[in-house]
Amino acid sequence: MRRALLTALLLTLASPLWAAELRTLNWQELIPKDAPPQVPQMTPMHDMSQLGDALSEGGAASLQQFPSAPVVKEMDGQQVKIPGYIVPLDVTEEGRVTEFLLVPYFGACIHVPPPPSNQIIHVTTELGVLLDALYQPFWIEGPLKVEHSSSELAEVGYQLAADKIYPYELPAN
Repeated sequence: MRRALLTALLLTLASPLWAAELRTLNWQELIPKDAPPQVPQMTPMHDMSQLGDALSEGGAASLQQFPSAPVVKEMDGQQVKIPGYIVPLDVTEEGRVTEFLLVPYFGACIHVPPPPSNQIIHVTTELGVLLDALYQPFWIEGPLKVEHSSSELAEVGYQLAADKIYPYELPAN
């Protein structure tokens, strides 16, 4: 009888851990299924020699196409794992990025225009990522919050406090 009570107690205490199962996301899952298509008005600029002209003219190249894109409210509070590229916002004196925007493709928010706000996650971390390693994609794990924020680079639809950050690798066949 004691063993059964102890087992029941342990299962009750452990059940919140099971409820917080890690969900691997792809970027499309951050866009509501019933959202209107987000067709960019212009192509991202990759020729950086033209960037100064585009920004000084204040043209559409410097504006985010969908700064208040709809989000998936059901994602709020979920433990997630998502791959992406890091756009640094805050770097420590030791050269570690502790606050950044996670984006689905390399150069987003640098090669303008930024992606829609529902395709950007504002990440904070105590761990930090070495500034020298930002040319590769990373897996980011932690609790996702559906919460809008602004940075000088873009409007953002999601927040995440990173528990784990590690290099993205394709699964072996």
